[in-house]
Amino acid sequence: MFAAVVIEKGDEGTKVALTNVDEAALPEGNVTVEVAYSTLNYKDALAITGSSPVVRSFPMVPGIDLAGVVTDSAHPDYSAGDEVILNGWGVGEKHWGGLAQKARLDGDWLIPKPAEFTARQAMSIGTAGYTASLCVEALLRHGVTPDQGEILVTGATGGVGSIAIALLTKAGFGVAAATGKTSETEYLQSLGAGTVVDRAELSERGKPLQKERWAGVVDTAGSHTLVNAAAQTRYGGAVAACGLAQGMDFPATVAPFILRGVSLLGVDSVMAPKPRRLEAWARLARDLDPAALESIAQEVGLGESIAEASRLIDGTVRGRIVVDVNR
Repeated sequence: MFAAVVIEKGDEGTKVALTNVDEAALPEGNVTVEVAYSTLNYKDALAITGSSPVVRSFPMVPGIDLAGVVTDSAHPDYSAGDEVILNGWGVGEKHWGGLAQKARLDGDWLIPKPAEFTARQAMSIGTAGYTASLCVEALLRHGVTPDQGEILVTGATGGVGSIAIALLTKAGFGVAAATGKTSETEYLQSLGAGTVVDRAELSERGKPLQKERWAGVVDTAGSHTLVNAAAQTRYGGAVAACGLAQGMDFPATVAPFILRGVSLLGVDSVMAPKPRRLEAWARLARDLDPAALESIAQEVGLGESIAEASRLIDGTVRGRIVVDVNR
């Protein structure tokens, strides 16, 4: 038996509880992992609270991230004792995820845990940090360089935003952090942000073309924030879009793209191929100071993750929530 957060569906909707589960109930897979840490991401919070129908089958163990040790493997790349991490691949939506003490998975979804990080530190990064790294890689591949100007990061106090600021600063960029939490200015500056922008400047409908301000953008919000960020991006710049915290809509015109040559770069973390994942994690291992994770992450126990999900939906969480599944 092992402990897990389990989402069940009934006649009156979904219900969530911390439950003891028989190991025989684990789904199919060729690698079994003893989970050490997981995380609570926005998608997990949607699943747990039932705010959005992200869960595709029931019962479901949420948790799109996990770090742990292989206990049994029929996959050629992994053996018992290997330390691994997982991000995405529909885990926590279609396949039981990481908010549990055990997981059975397809070995193709795993990557080796970078030696530079402990399991807890790897989950302090999690999908949020891995996505931030994918965004930085996308901007660099596009040719955005520090001499071209500041990079705007929206949703800056969130997990993606916090780690994006740290990575961009390490790469030599000046960073402007957009947030609705002006009380967190000192925190954002500690990560490397040189400018703090009030979220309200970006979150309402704006002109199709605005004053050119940013060489590039990492956007976690979507909707009007993404539209205004693109309208303020300098000629030839790029916007890496990876989130929808404000909304999935994109009420834009083509003006920034055809008059300023701005590029919109879609960044997907769920199904990204393994080479991209390894590249993103290599940047994190090289450029992210593990000590910085202490200010970015807070830790909760497995049972506490259910209540924390509501806080995450309400936008009252700063940085990352790490889940110790063994307490």
